[in-house]
Amino acid sequence: MTSLTWTRRRASAARFWRQYRRQRAGAYGLGALALIALVALTAPLLVGGDVRSVTDAPGTALEAPSGRFPLGTDQFGRSLLGLLLWGARVSLAVGLLAAALSVAIGTLIGILAGHYGGWFATLAMRVTDWFLVMPSLVLAIVLATVMSRSVWTVVLAIGITSWPTTARLVRAQTIAVESRPYIERAKALGGGHGHIMSRHVLPNVMPLVLSQTTLCISTAILTEATLAFLGLGDPTVVSWGGMLQDAREAGAVSSGHWWYLAPPGIAIAVVALAFTLCGRAIESVLNPKLGAGR
Repeated sequence: MTSLTWTRRRASAARFWRQYRRQRAGAYGLGALALIALVALTAPLLVGGDVRSVTDAPGTALEAPSGRFPLGTDQFGRSLLGLLLWGARVSLAVGLLAAALSVAIGTLIGILAGHYGGWFATLAMRVTDWFLVMPSLVLAIVLATVMSRSVWTVVLAIGITSWPTTARLVRAQTIAVESRPYIERAKALGGGHGHIMSRHVLPNVMPLVLSQTTLCISTAILTEATLAFLGLGDPTVVSWGGMLQDAREAGAVSSGHWWYLAPPGIAIAVVALAFTLCGRAIESVLNPKLGAGR
């Protein structure tokens, strides 16, 4: 039985990949993400950890792009290309971790509210509504302000404030799944709450959770960049948002040093767009009724 189960899963994964490859926008987005992830993982080998050093900067402050420094230098004389490659590690890590935390909280609350219903669902949805009407960025700023400035603080601030949309989607899907006949059969055969939620509901909501995760990652990366730009990130690490904040402090906007602003801004936009394209493609494959274009 186990061998048959894994055979079916492999066939399902292969079928999903064939359908995903037909989504041209999703394929481009996945290719861009693969390249950026490879650069982030190999950044220590490509540029080394000393690229972040202020005292041993190889250049002078705010040098224009040249053969030696393809993207110019920052206010301390550090190579912006090296900082951009190194910053990809932090920006991607924060986006992935924050999105995972957000989706995990939303999935848990959505399944519990959809399964149990009653007063618990009413209370959970009222809390969810409160988070929905409150601007998530404002809540994240408040949390990042009152807590210590670190990467984990940013992850918590984003994850704790951006789960309501996932919770509502998962609750609606849970209610739809539990209305199906096989759920009644499982209950009649003695299946408990944990069995129903873990063996029947969760596998059926996972496609929705997967597509929601890819969309949440792009939002998390943008929020991280915003918090870092406002000076609420960890000042000891290099991220794309932190580079924009350093450029603002150095007066790059007013002095016309465009090479200080453009690279991290473009990198953030490209990653956010790539994750969005992947999310839309996954939605189109898992739910053909959406009729998303290729």
